[in-house]
Amino acid sequence: MARLMELSAAEGLLPARHGRCTLSEVEVGRITSNAPFKGQMDAVETALGFTFPAPNRVTSHGDARLVWTGPGRVFLTGADAPDLGDDAAVTDQTDAWVTVQLNGADAVNVLARLVPVDLRPAHFKPGHTARAMLAHMYVSVIHDGDDAFQILAMRSMAQTLVHDVTAAMKAVAARG
Repeated sequence: MARLMELSAAEGLLPARHGRCTLSEVEVGRITSNAPFKGQMDAVETALGFTFPAPNRVTSHGDARLVWTGPGRVFLTGADAPDLGDDAAVTDQTDAWVTVQLNGADAVNVLARLVPVDLRPAHFKPGHTARAMLAHMYVSVIHDGDDAFQILAMRSMAQTLVHDVTAAMKAVAARG
């Protein structure tokens, strides 16, 4: 019988450092998609323990956070989802996503080459998130703090994500 080995999505690809930026894979724990059914938002918020974030925002409670992913939909990361019964559509997405962290003084400049959203701190503050294209794949970009961004992409795109971001890191480093 074959023996399967659990590997992270970016196994052997990260960390990477170029210029003033570092790209590393991060473990955010369980990722659960939550979409309350019509009229059930209050019940879902009560069960989760905090309110849904406004569009393009992230809310946190300890290690758990809700990441806005679209109208009436969030990802719960860092905590197990409670039993929401008939109040919401809930799907475990943990194995479907890769999460990387881009840190460094040039992080905004690196992402400016890849994402058609103004991610400068004056417009995209910590706690903001955007569903956007990064090169040719859909991702969620989360401003995690000064010069820090988390990027969630489909697991199947991990190698492409790392390639595209590191290529941009190298290009920005070459300018400096």
